[in-house]
Amino acid sequence: MNDFIQPRVLKGFRDFLPADEMLRADLIEKLTRTYRAYGFVPIDTPVLEYTEILLRKSNGETEKQVFRFKDNGNRNVAMRFDLTVPFARFTAEHREKLYFPFKRYHIAKVWRGEKPQAGRYREFVQCDFDTVGSDSATSDFETLALMKAALMAIGVDRVTVHMNHRGIFNRFLAGIGAAEKSEDVLRAVDKLSKLGAEEVEKELCSVTGSMDSAKRILDYIQTKATFQETLSHIEDLAGGEADDTRRLKDIYAMMCASGIEKSYVLDPSITRGLDYYTGVVYETFLDDLPSIGSVCSGGRYDNLAGLYMKEKVPGVGASIGLDRLIAGLSELGLAKSRGSYLDAEIYNTDQSLSAHYQKVASELREHGVAVEVFPDTAKMQKQYAVTEKKGIPWGIIISAENAHTGTLTLKDLRTRTQFTGLTAQKAAEHILEEKGKKAQ
Repeated sequence: MNDFIQPRVLKGFRDFLPADEMLRADLIEKLTRTYRAYGFVPIDTPVLEYTEILLRKSNGETEKQVFRFKDNGNRNVAMRFDLTVPFARFTAEHREKLYFPFKRYHIAKVWRGEKPQAGRYREFVQCDFDTVGSDSATSDFETLALMKAALMAIGVDRVTVHMNHRGIFNRFLAGIGAAEKSEDVLRAVDKLSKLGAEEVEKELCSVTGSMDSAKRILDYIQTKATFQETLSHIEDLAGGEADDTRRLKDIYAMMCASGIEKSYVLDPSITRGLDYYTGVVYETFLDDLPSIGSVCSGGRYDNLAGLYMKEKVPGVGASIGLDRLIAGLSELGLAKSRGSYLDAEIYNTDQSLSAHYQKVASELREHGVAVEVFPDTAKMQKQYAVTEKKGIPWGIIISAENAHTGTLTLKDLRTRTQFTGLTAQKAAEHILEEKGKKAQ
């Protein structure tokens, strides 16, 4: 009788082999550097929160997606479904220790029990950055600019950010008598790209109880030829200029001054389904693969922290969905994976030289070379095969004579070119010089 348990993972969850995990780690490292360059600092929060913390300000769809249960203490707990709500709780709980404006980034896993599909899983990594304590066009613009900078840092420059302002939309809905239905309207409009205008019109008619209102909403969310034309259109429909439209004008002026305005589209159909957003909202799409959906989204959520504290702390932020982004990069052939972080492998050809191999490895590491010693005195064919699978570019061969003279043979495993009689320092200089050329 076979008592072995079949190894398997839950649907919507995944293991990551080294090449895949290194790709994620490399992207996270690049994103982290970019976030820090804009003044953001790291925090962390627990995986589990009290259910009331996560779900007090959410819609029914969100509640259906949350993994929730009672723990051993009979407490109602849930796994975080995003990093924004825990951050609001974090801000309220630690407000006396923080300074404002406070700019944080948080790169961690979140969990949603939604239907798995291409680029969408039940466990995934979000790469968030938020600013709290500032209700300014500058903070809004900086968030939008960082979205583009972060994606460019990982080699994605063909992106378009679709943005909108919930305040303008709310004014428009109040003007047509649909203010009380605003959350239902926003969620219906949010389905436009998935369902199409005809289906959304039917849903809007059902929500508002008026075909005329449904048609007026559809007219409102139409994108015009330019940012300015679209802004003028929705401003007129919302009743004229106000703080919300002035905010968009200020943000656009900053974009133009920074020379990045071509990457942004004012799209009135972008609403963001989560109802804690109150101001500017945005979603980012890969120009060459829009079907993958938004890879970076967010908005202003001025009232979110107010659920946990009396003081109003305005906030704005965005989140890059790393797993969906990687799925898109892979489909576009832009995901560059590797087999290891090593620059070189010292081949083990003589067991009596084991101590000397480690001496050379230490010298190479001191000079900045990532290197390992092959652990076993195996046939060279096997050692070469393992090195090739790891994608290591350089091999180092040391004979008894080399050990006596303090030299080594350096082999370029890509071209099979050999350099003999080198010291460890000279070998390190050559490896790092070639590595630098490749990075340029």
